[in-house]
Amino acid sequence: MTASTAHSSHERPVRLPRRSGQGVVMGMDPWQLGFLTAAALVLLIAINRSGPLGLLYGIPLYLPLGAAAFTTIRGISAPKMAGLWVMKQIRHAAGATETRFRPERVELAGTLNLPGVRASIQLWDVDGIACVYNPQDRSASVTAELEVQGFLMHDTDDRYDLAQQWATVLASFTQRPGIKRITLQERTLPTTIRPARDHFDTVVRNRELDATSPIAENYREVMDESERFAVAHRNYLTFTLDLVALGSQLKSLGGGQDAIRTLAYVEARNLADALQSARIKVRRWLTTRDIAALGRTVFDPEFAAFIQNRPDDQAGVDPIAIGPMYLEEPAHQNGVVFTDSGVHTTMWIHEWPRSDAPVGFISPVVFARMPHTGEAITHTFSLVLTPVPVSKALRRIRDDKKVWRGNEKLRAKRGADGSAADAADWEALEKQEEEIVAGHGEFRYGGYLTVTAPDKERLEQAIAGMRNALSRAGMEAQILYCQQAEALMVNALPIGLGMK
Repeated sequence: MTASTAHSSHERPVRLPRRSGQGVVMGMDPWQLGFLTAAALVLLIAINRSGPLGLLYGIPLYLPLGAAAFTTIRGISAPKMAGLWVMKQIRHAAGATETRFRPERVELAGTLNLPGVRASIQLWDVDGIACVYNPQDRSASVTAELEVQGFLMHDTDDRYDLAQQWATVLASFTQRPGIKRITLQERTLPTTIRPARDHFDTVVRNRELDATSPIAENYREVMDESERFAVAHRNYLTFTLDLVALGSQLKSLGGGQDAIRTLAYVEARNLADALQSARIKVRRWLTTRDIAALGRTVFDPEFAAFIQNRPDDQAGVDPIAIGPMYLEEPAHQNGVVFTDSGVHTTMWIHEWPRSDAPVGFISPVVFARMPHTGEAITHTFSLVLTPVPVSKALRRIRDDKKVWRGNEKLRAKRGADGSAADAADWEALEKQEEEIVAGHGEFRYGGYLTVTAPDKERLEQAIAGMRNALSRAGMEAQILYCQQAEALMVNALPIGLGMK
């Protein structure tokens, strides 16, 4: 291989696994199969009870069910969308779509101000590291802020090398039990230029300059004008442990809360060493106040400047204020959720680049701008990775191949030729099997993107700008209709949550 071809091979090294379009049978999901089965049962009962006239009598029942099974709404199958809509109406009737914080209400010590079952989550301090304990799924999470500045400024070969080392770290997570979930998160939000203002004041004081001179006043005006363009990009990694799978280790540590704390601290140090070997620096481990501050800035964006301007000894937010003071899913708006001073829409990344993509292909999303004003779009992007053991990954591929062959036989019986998409599904399965045998790990992954704005009008503009950025990155996103509150919790809080 020549040097030129070697360099060109590094320009597009990223290949994400294709999502299969085979479904359970002939590309249909379980919801569609359920509706189709119900339509067939209605038809069968009608014919048995009324004979041939049953075909006419049963039309009002089996025809809508059958038609719904083959209909999609906003990219989601109609039966699934109907189920989500019904569940939201039930939540409305039960008053579960609106939450207001009541300071006087008695709260269980150690729990968090979060809506629903997440109120049982506990936040512990372990030698300056926040440990999030979730009793619902018996898991514990720790979060690190990563030092990744300048990645896109590296040469292509350096970026490729960094990506390969990071892939090695990820692959190691699939080869050891007890790792429930890994969440990579990028947050972009307006920030302040306090360091620049502090530096200016220091220079004026130390050099005894005239603070009222036209030059000084002009400099202050420039800082005031540039304030609204100041943007912070932060990257976090949340490491979630499965305490059920690690039961023997907890028992050897004495069991109980102290054992969980010790295990979380040890695993945090192990993770830091693994990242260090991949040339990824952990800037800091988040404390309980840091975790609460991240949630607070998402739910109440107008409060972000106050948090960022606090001195180091008062940094962060008290964990009691981690959740929203107000949260509502509007009755007739299924794609938004309102919180204290923000309006949010969370989307699921359902289509990743179909062809090979360069390392750093997600940069258009990170630096997305409003179409009209050019301001940075406030957003939170999360990639939730669930490690899959090698044996389960190979078994899943075998099952998917059986489904593909079954669909191929059904297509042959109908006289229908296979499409290019069907061929791509088979090639993707073959490629995944080869990579697993070669030592690469497999993850079930989901990408979630929350766009935040101060009002509904600005939110619509931000979504339009973000969709443009997604298209440039070769990605497509689907709004999570009727599940916005749950999706927002996954993105707003770096505590190792996921969506089923």
